[in-house]
Amino acid sequence: MRGTPAGMASPHPLGGQLPAVYADDDFAQRFVEGLDVVLAPLFNVLDCLESYFTPALAPEDFVDWLTTWVGTELDGTEPLATRRRAVATAVSLHRVRGTRHGLSEAVQLAFGVRPEIIESGGATWSRRPLGPFPGSPHPGLRVTLRVRDPSAVDPHRLHAVVAAARPAHLPFAAEVTHLPTPEGT
Repeated sequence: MRGTPAGMASPHPLGGQLPAVYADDDFAQRFVEGLDVVLAPLFNVLDCLESYFTPALAPEDFVDWLTTWVGTELDGTEPLATRRRAVATAVSLHRVRGTRHGLSEAVQLAFGVRPEIIESGGATWSRRPLGPFPGSPHPGLRVTLRVRDPSAVDPHRLHAVVAAARPAHLPFAAEVTHLPTPEGT
């Protein structure tokens, strides 16, 4: 929650806008000064409203609120730079949601690693009548995230990200495995 910053002056003080009869009234002037303290942050927000909706400029708590508005697949524990990038790229990710590219981008955004995606390749059409269908007849999707330390990655989080970004009709499996090290190292 935001508070009132100390010393913030209102750009539109109410005391000078009161009728002339209250100009010399000490109580009325002190009363509206108290309202100026309450209204000053509102004027500040309204003056800077455009930057609140620019992910690179928005305050951190507002970025967290924006992540809920645009439907990002974040859990709130990511670094601020990742949350800002998620808000900024949300529209482009929604455009490719349910595609291999969209799934790959969503997982990479959440974990910082490009996943390995294996699809069954099944389809409902063939190039020639009564011809064989390409791929496996059983639809499926396997997403493998290869990282140096698998214990540092929450597999339930990976499952949730894949479930949200995959094609809705496709059953899937998601796993986190150890990154293979090159021979001789």
